[in-house]
Amino acid sequence: MLVVLAFIIIFHITSIALLFISTIDNAWWVGNNFYVDIWRTCVNTTSNVACTEISSNNEYFQAIQAIQATMILSTILCCIGLLSFVLQLFRLKQGERFVFTAIIQMLSCLCVMIAAAIYSAMHEQFHPDPDIKDGTFGYSFILAWIAFAFTLINSIMYLVLRKRK
Repeated sequence: MLVVLAFIIIFHITSIALLFISTIDNAWWVGNNFYVDIWRTCVNTTSNVACTEISSNNEYFQAIQAIQATMILSTILCCIGLLSFVLQLFRLKQGERFVFTAIIQMLSCLCVMIAAAIYSAMHEQFHPDPDIKDGTFGYSFILAWIAFAFTLINSIMYLVLRKRK
């Protein structure tokens, strides 16, 4: 049982790291000489990198804010889930353990899914500049979907683990 708990903790910490990286790093949409995240757009010129914040005059600013909010909320919920897991491990009796943690992880999973789905559905509209439209999804976007899978699997593991001794 101790090995299972250690595996779950490592899996949960990996989920948190993936969420932090995908939220902070700037590689949601990349091309030859630009990279875009949910916070700013950066264009490589011959001498330097010019970054501009995604501002409120963008017509899809509310959708971008929704993506930002759900990614931040997902990361916070995943961190709270780890804390509640550790607290529930020693405080609750068998059968009652980890239900709260599983619910928190499901909410985190839902938040990251919403953010990644909005971004994938609207990515071309976010970037009206024709130079930025010719790109591909970057590794931060892919990490967000991997974090979705990890948090979903983690929440299912907590529900299965709640009955074990």
